[in-house]
Formats: sequence, structure tokens, C-alpha cells
Amino acid sequence: MARRVRRLFRGGRIVDLAGGHGLLAQVLLILDNSSPQALIVDTTLPRSSTRLHEVLVEAWPRLAGRVAFEQRSLESVALSDADLVVSAHACGALADLVLERASAVRARVAVLPCCHNLAVNDAGSLSGWMDGALAVDVMRAVSLEQQSYCVRTLTIPEAITPKNRLLLGEPAITPRHLAGRRRPDRRSAAHVPPSAG
Repeated sequence: MARRVRRLFRGGRIVDLAGGHGLLAQVLLILDNSSPQALIVDTTLPRSSTRLHEVLVEAWPRLAGRVAFEQRSLESVALSDADLVVSAHACGALADLVLERASAVRARVAVLPCCHNLAVNDAGSLSGWMDGALAVDVMRAVSLEQQSYCVRTLTIPEAITPKNRLLLGEPAITPRHLAGRRRPDRRSAAHVPPSAG
């Protein structure tokens, strides 16, 4: 999952919701040093999360001082539009919560949903045509698109996990978003103006 996320999203604080040991967030930092820090939040952090982090820091010293673990509710985490919000194996309604939290602040988001609960998760009217779990994930992608997100749907190898659908979204750039940006200089650094003579 981390490699697929990093192929699309660089930089920003990594916020791993329901992150457990924080392995996803730490691998994202290892793969791309442009993120300044990672925050791993879970309602209950595994006791071994600290030891795993220490072992990773021994192998990758640049992780030192850049990873924070917080045990608290996912709803209480302050997010910003500069964040990269991630969650691996976001069970049932947790995937929806992660998507809602990220989209509320227009942050980039990557979720690997699992354990779909068709009694709770929205399958729309699609479950007559496709597997219920797939219908839920399609509705999630459509919901992000309706919120002006550019959505990418990928899979990771089924040998890694049978719950392998990866949903990635980033806010679409609209004229309103471009209003505050400076126009890029279209001249290339290698451009040499024609001589006057």
C-alpha cells in the first residue's frame, strides 16, 4: 500500500488513523523523506508499537523525532488540508470515518477498506449488480468524486491481503483553488531567447 500511495502523494504530515503499530506511516516516511512527520492515532495502541518504532529507528535513523503516537479518539484529531490521511484495513464504518474526516478539511486520503458491514455501510442501489462489499467501495469512490476529489482506485496483490482495494483521493484543483496561486513561468531553464542580431 505504501508504495502505491507514495507514487501519487508526496509531502505533508502523514496522519495514520487507526494506525496500530504505525507501520504504514513509518514506511511512508522511509519511502519519501518529503513528509516532515507522521502522527499515528488509535483508540488503543499496541504495547509493542514503541518497540517496533525503536527497531525501525535503528535501521532508519532519519525516523527519529519524526513519529508521534497518540492514544485517543479518531474524531478528536485536528487535521489540515496539507495532511496525507491514511488507514490500512479500515474495518467497516472506520473507512467511512477516515474518508469523512479527510474530505472535511480537503486533505489527501488513502484507505484500504476491509470487513464491510452491509447493514451499516452504504452500497447504494448497486448490490443487485455486484458484490455488496465492492458496491460499498464504489459508493465511497463516487462520494469522494461528488466532493470534487480526483479519485484513483487501485489494488494491491491478493497474496498480501484479499481485502486489497485501495481508494486514493485528492482535492481537484478548481478555478477557486487556482485564484491564490501564481502562474508558473512557462520558460524552461534551458530556454535561450533568440538573439537580437
